[in-house]
Amino acid sequence: MAKFLLGSVQKSPFNDGESPDTIITMPTRGAYAKGIAKRDEILAIALEVFARYGYRRTSLRHIADGADLTPAGLLHYFSSKDDLFTEILRERDESDDISGTTDDALDSYVNNIRRNATVPGLIRLSATLTVEAADRGHPAHEFVVRRHEHVVSAISYAVRQAQASGSLPRHMAADTIARFIVALSNGLQTQWLLDDDVDVAQQIKEFVGLLMSLPVDSQTEPATLLKSTAS
Repeated sequence: MAKFLLGSVQKSPFNDGESPDTIITMPTRGAYAKGIAKRDEILAIALEVFARYGYRRTSLRHIADGADLTPAGLLHYFSSKDDLFTEILRERDESDDISGTTDDALDSYVNNIRRNATVPGLIRLSATLTVEAADRGHPAHEFVVRRHEHVVSAISYAVRQAQASGSLPRHMAADTIARFIVALSNGLQTQWLLDDDVDVAQQIKEFVGLLMSLPVDSQTEPATLLKSTAS
């Protein structure tokens, strides 16, 4: 009878040979931990390389060299450059919690942008991949769409709570306000790529502050506030 254990397949040395037992050896915890550590190292190196060379000039060879791997060895962890870059943003998003009350959600959103601006290459990667993945055929297209929808949904939910409590004007649709905030963020991040003196987080915070200072029965539209923020 064959013996089965989780892991790699080997012939049992205790069988006489005609019908060898199959032993599937369990990978050690140490090997698993090393694999996770190597994966994290690759992600960190990929972001550094991206910050240096940009999206189009970064190659798997650059990243593999930095991680002391061959390109084939790198593909053991990630299937492509786009897969690797997508995973950088996915892991960052997991640590960027913007749920909660209006103040918590919007403060978290602004603080995430402020923190991400301190990581070389991160905002540039986010902005670049969002544009590249607008093409439906791009490998990261579905991820970018879901990512955008998640942010809009989380902010929209917080805005509806604020409208219900009287903290924000009720005549504006919550989704509209959320999309204005996200559009402002995306536009400012693009400006930051051209001029890193642009304080993305501060300008979003000022816009949100103006929005929350309006009377509940105000008929002011978000576009008017955007002009005030820009001036």
